[in-house]
Amino acid sequence: MDLTRRQFALGLGAAAAASLLPELGLASVPVSAGGRTLSFLNLHTGEKGKFTYREYGRLVPEEVSRLYHLMRDHRTGDVHPIDSRLLDLLYALQQKTGTGKPFEIISAYRSPKTNAMLASHSNGVASKSLHMTGQAIDICLGDVPLYQLRNAALKLRAGGVGFYPNPGFVHVDTGRVRRW
Repeated sequence: MDLTRRQFALGLGAAAAASLLPELGLASVPVSAGGRTLSFLNLHTGEKGKFTYREYGRLVPEEVSRLYHLMRDHRTGDVHPIDSRLLDLLYALQQKTGTGKPFEIISAYRSPKTNAMLASHSNGVASKSLHMTGQAIDICLGDVPLYQLRNAALKLRAGGVGFYPNPGFVHVDTGRVRRW
């Protein structure tokens, strides 16, 4: 089949645009026919859940909505959308570590009010934290040592990775690749 220059250019443009879509991030993580499932335990509220948030490459709105609620700011009750790339990053971490336990959430979404309060009490809280945009989460896993979780996150090169051995969590986000 012969392609015209116009068809070829349109095809290249479409491929370039598709490569920029955030939904295609971490494309090397296989999408099974059953979808992508994550389990969480919110350490502050005691809530837990198992969520099949993506099926056949598409987000599942009902599951994502439930996830937003579980990842809410536990201090204010504010619910905010969570970056789907963060969910995919967590799925990739789950696959890389081989964990059988839920992610334990120390902090996910933070309202600007909560973030300002925390920043006023600690120089370890960024005033423009990605937690406020639903792009960051602080986690640990019951069956994976913290250093191993950190190393797995660093190998993904999918965003920022912070290591906090005391009090015991790893921060991951979908911002630029960096570490601390």
